[in-house]
Amino acid sequence: MTQTKHWSLGAKLALVGAPFLLLALLSTAATLWVSWQLDGGAAAVNEAGRMRMQSYRMALSVSTGETQALAEQVAQFDKSLALLRSGDPDRPLFVPWDAQVTTRFTVVERGWANYQKRWIQSSPTPLIELRAQTVAFVTDIDALVNSIEAHLAHWTAVLHLLQVSMLAMAVLGAAVLLYTGYLFVLEPVGQLKHAIEKMLRGDFSARVERVTSDEFGTLADGFNGMAEHVQSMYRNLESKVAEKTAQLEEKHERLESLYEVTALVAKATTLDELAQGFSNSIRRIAHADGVALRWSDQSNQRYLMLAAQGLPSTLVDAELCIDKGDCHCGAPATEPGMRVIRIQPEGSTSLNHCAKAGYKTVVNIPIRLHDRLMGEVDLFFHAIFNPAPAERSLLEALSSHLASAMENLRLSALDREAAVSQERHLLARELHDSIAQSLAFLKIQVQLMRDALRLGDASQINLVLEEIDIGVRESYGDVRELLLHFRTRTNTEDIEPALATTLRKFEHQSGLKASLTIQGQGMPLSPDLQIQVLHIVQEALSNVRKHARASQVWVDVQQQPCWRFEVRDDGMGFITHNEQLDETHVGLRIMSERAQRIGASLEVISTPGHGSSAILTLPLPASPMSAHSVAENIDTRPTATLVGPV
Repeated sequence: MTQTKHWSLGAKLALVGAPFLLLALLSTAATLWVSWQLDGGAAAVNEAGRMRMQSYRMALSVSTGETQALAEQVAQFDKSLALLRSGDPDRPLFVPWDAQVTTRFTVVERGWANYQKRWIQSSPTPLIELRAQTVAFVTDIDALVNSIEAHLAHWTAVLHLLQVSMLAMAVLGAAVLLYTGYLFVLEPVGQLKHAIEKMLRGDFSARVERVTSDEFGTLADGFNGMAEHVQSMYRNLESKVAEKTAQLEEKHERLESLYEVTALVAKATTLDELAQGFSNSIRRIAHADGVALRWSDQSNQRYLMLAAQGLPSTLVDAELCIDKGDCHCGAPATEPGMRVIRIQPEGSTSLNHCAKAGYKTVVNIPIRLHDRLMGEVDLFFHAIFNPAPAERSLLEALSSHLASAMENLRLSALDREAAVSQERHLLARELHDSIAQSLAFLKIQVQLMRDALRLGDASQINLVLEEIDIGVRESYGDVRELLLHFRTRTNTEDIEPALATTLRKFEHQSGLKASLTIQGQGMPLSPDLQIQVLHIVQEALSNVRKHARASQVWVDVQQQPCWRFEVRDDGMGFITHNEQLDETHVGLRIMSERAQRIGASLEVISTPGHGSSAILTLPLPASPMSAHSVAENIDTRPTATLVGPV
């Protein structure tokens, strides 16, 4: 197949201008050659004119007999004649030889030979004929000059003709180049400009006709393609804007859905509230006809319906709890992701309530947390439905949020259960360490009372009654003290208000005067650590109230370099022992155990008759976070009892 050759714009312009350029070069060369010929002929005319002057000089020398001058003049004439014969390119000088000039030059040479023979080489005869022969010889030279000038006149005419031709060629070339430029350049540019102006005015149907196959033809094709593309884009602009708007609205709805479910997860405090709210939200988000939210047991063998929206009551009652594989819901999945199930009127499952209710599609979304199946969300549709990839991603993200929320509720329930258990343990320990011991003492006294009544010992009966009365009073005081301790509140910033409240309650309960002194500025204690310190201080004050028989109590607090709490009294004191505390030192044992749990040291100093002092020293923190780190090692769940109601 022959391929059509396309001429470029540069080739076309070169093809048009090349002949004119060639003609201009040839004309210029011819003009230079003619001018060179004219210059050489003019030099030849001048040299021939010198020969006439030399002829007259030789005639004068012959007539005067000056032989030496005549010899020089003859030599110059021969030189001039030889110069005319051979020419001189350097001057330039050359005779424009033609037939007439050649004949005249031959006549001059022959006349010169005769003239030399007659007047120069031989003895001159009478000089009467010298003048006539000299005039005749000069006439031959004039004829040569005239013939050269005639030839030069012909070259001059040729030169003028060449100049006129060059001028005409320049005018014609300029006209042709202008027309060619207009045809090949200006007209395509004008069409392109006109089309651009139409497009600027909003007329996107503007096109450029391709009349050439050069660069402007390619440019016309490119412009037409661009105009077609712009026109198609403009035609489809509204549809594309509508499409982008729909996409943005869809993304906005997804974000709103995620925000709604996130807010629901954050607000829900119970599993029922979370399940009902989530099923309502996902039904509206997925535009489903019905929703069922099912919880799976640990082995994923049974599925319990936690919430349902839009489902018939018969279906809800029948599938309140189903076994694995009994229905489309709860069926084992080959893939971990979402499933779209087409409901057949006569299904292979034992339960066929979905088909009876008129549903044709069920979308099963597993609720997974770290590859652990926690349940599933089932979306029911009366029509054939297949969610798009974006909808699948959104629904799976929502189910992931639900799984996290359900796990958080489960962990919160475990935490509350552990807190209740710990609180009960604390209450049991407090009751055991205080009231239980008093009741055991009362039990012994009751047995002694029975023995005294059986024996009829009145003095023993009165003594036992006195002991029972003392025991009951102590038990009552222990109960009031526990209630007061449980109502004591701590301050997250400073322990001073809690200590002041404790001392006021102590003064009201015991009637003793108590004073609080705080020195230095230290790092604040965490609330959990404050609770433990307050328990130790309260136990020390309780021991003072029960056993010290003091008249005044001092509580000194030193914050630097480490926290140090000292409870002093002016009571009767006691003898301290270094061995391990036994069951008779209940208060001191409780204080020691609490101090060990927070990593503190407890020192008890007492001198009989001079009072007692209990000193609690907290460990020196290595960094500002040390106190918080110590507090984290303490199981502080029972602290809720300190702020609970009496």
